[in-house]
Amino acid sequence: MNPKLRKLSAAIADFAPSCEQEERDREVMLKFLRENDNCLLRENLIAHFTASAWIVNGDFDKFLMVYHNLYNSWSWTGGHADGEPDLAAVALREAKEETGVTNIDFLRRAPISLEIITVEGHLKRGVYVPSHLHFNLTYLLQADEGQKLMVKPDENSGVQWIAANQVAAYVSEPWMMKWVYEKLMGRV
Repeated sequence: MNPKLRKLSAAIADFAPSCEQEERDREVMLKFLRENDNCLLRENLIAHFTASAWIVNGDFDKFLMVYHNLYNSWSWTGGHADGEPDLAAVALREAKEETGVTNIDFLRRAPISLEIITVEGHLKRGVYVPSHLHFNLTYLLQADEGQKLMVKPDENSGVQWIAANQVAAYVSEPWMMKWVYEKLMGRV
């Protein structure tokens, strides 16, 4: 195994799954890491690692979400590793870039969730990207709700705090709501 992947492999191996979805996805992720030195790069057209941030306010009753242009749904923030093995750093960077918040930090540096997400084929900057998988680690962050929010037009067209009891009304991706967001809200 590529030495720069060892820390990521350890983080995934040390993660304690709390449901069958995480148990099965963890097994697949660890096998994929062992067999694919380019698993942190988009050049791997089958699958690659990504990181997401589940951002909560100080009262733990709202989540900072973005309206994702590709998925046409309200979602968490996140992005591709693009060679960076520290997925916590990726999650933090993407949260700042996609929302405009600067006063944000980890509530816990270890992942709170992991999941394999299917991505349908789409156009990115005029180039077709084939369907593939995102091997995603999710991190819990907290931000000051009073900060100015900014849209990142090439990725999202909305940024807002959404009350926990309203998240399901905003999300238009049933799989993400059932298998990811409900799980994350239960862990906060």
